[in-house]
Amino acid sequence: MRTICTTLFLCASLWLVTPTASAAGGAQLAKPFAACRLTDPMRLSSIEAECAEISIPESAKPGSRRIMLSVARVPAINQRKQSDPIVLLAGGPGQGAQLAYTTQSFAFARAGRQRDILLLDQRGTGRSNPLICDAENGADRSGSMSDSAAFLRLGEDCFKRLSARHDLGEYTTSRAVADLEAVRALLGYDSLNLYAGSYGTRVAQHYARRYPSRVRSMVLDGVVASPTVLGPTMATDAQRALDGIWQRCAADAACRTAFGDMAAKTRELRTRLQRSPQNVQVAHPRTAVMASVEFGVEQLAIVLRFGSYEAHFAAMLPLVVSEAARGDYRPIATLFLLTSENVQEMLALGMHNSVVCSEDVPRFANVSVDRAALTSTYLGTGFVDALPLLCKSWPRGPVDADLFAPLVSTVPTLLLSGTLDPVTPPADADRAARTLRNARHVALAGSGHGQLAVPCMDRVIADFFATPDVKALDVSCLDRRMQPPFWVSIAGPAP
Repeated sequence: MRTICTTLFLCASLWLVTPTASAAGGAQLAKPFAACRLTDPMRLSSIEAECAEISIPESAKPGSRRIMLSVARVPAINQRKQSDPIVLLAGGPGQGAQLAYTTQSFAFARAGRQRDILLLDQRGTGRSNPLICDAENGADRSGSMSDSAAFLRLGEDCFKRLSARHDLGEYTTSRAVADLEAVRALLGYDSLNLYAGSYGTRVAQHYARRYPSRVRSMVLDGVVASPTVLGPTMATDAQRALDGIWQRCAADAACRTAFGDMAAKTRELRTRLQRSPQNVQVAHPRTAVMASVEFGVEQLAIVLRFGSYEAHFAAMLPLVVSEAARGDYRPIATLFLLTSENVQEMLALGMHNSVVCSEDVPRFANVSVDRAALTSTYLGTGFVDALPLLCKSWPRGPVDADLFAPLVSTVPTLLLSGTLDPVTPPADADRAARTLRNARHVALAGSGHGQLAVPCMDRVIADFFATPDVKALDVSCLDRRMQPPFWVSIAGPAP
């Protein structure tokens, strides 16, 4: 029946996607919606959807070449569905909405009963003219994820190859917001419900600023307040989150007994790796083929940073750091391989650079940076120093004059944060909420970056999209959630 229902939804909605003679923003339907499948990054499962392609000018310049935007729609189950879809705005910058959805679809199962899920890959990401920076000759990119010099080399090579085929300055938030409005108008939706994560919250806030009548409701998860400059506080925010994880371990009897003082152990491990990086032979976590990993302080930083994003990953950090501290680097090197490859697959680095070099790095000079404080963190100053160097050659694109102004809005808005978020701490959501007249901020104790996987969050989001009343929204089920227990051995948590 699922295949039949999908076909019926497709047939019933064709009137929404018939191209018009003059579509908003020059958007034209290139390929109408047809049945497709969205596959997760590990290629273990797929989701039925409808996919279309929309042609749009790459820039506002006369005679601009056209690029293709990929849009997928997961139809609502209810045949009497609501007409306003839920639009997922992915993070990064550089993450595609469709690939992100495949890893998070469970969180939208309830809300998707009543509303279509609309997945527009932002220009430069996913299947929308992606700006992918592949290492030359297919070389391994894992080093570029952790070594600032390798990151710069990859960026320079990426610029040379991408700039020959793309106008790299045209992949900014301002352009993405205009694209979203053009696609909305072309598809005939009167209003949208926005779910945005991380960098996507910047896109959502600017869309609500530009087109307030088109936004019915917003969920902002891992909030970047509009005035925030991403980058200068990344190291201190990451250190604060890691310290919180170590404090949670110290408060847990099994973790404390098994591993002792994790903060001291981490400092000692960093010192040892600074003196003598390790060559580690491990079975690749995906292929089981033996791989050689040069593991030093920058590889350690990658594991600690991305391991702090999500609670189940954070639950393994005391174990793998302790194993490395006693000389067995195989568990932590395996996590490094898995983490770095996942990030590479999820992010279009060229689009990331276009946004960061146009919107954030030019404002670094406006932020007071305590370099001594950065130096004392496990991330240090490497990427804060590397990004301005990268951006010297990367073109700056169009940025609306009010992109960084606080959003003043009455759109019902639910803001979500984790108190141990290593990149968008709750203070940023508080900052955004000051000028949101109809908003509620829910900060979850001990949680990391992005709250979709938190038990019961699917119900909260579904209830909010059904009736976007921030005052009446019942979030009490979130108080009953439990943190994943720490792993005390390679076999897992204590019984």
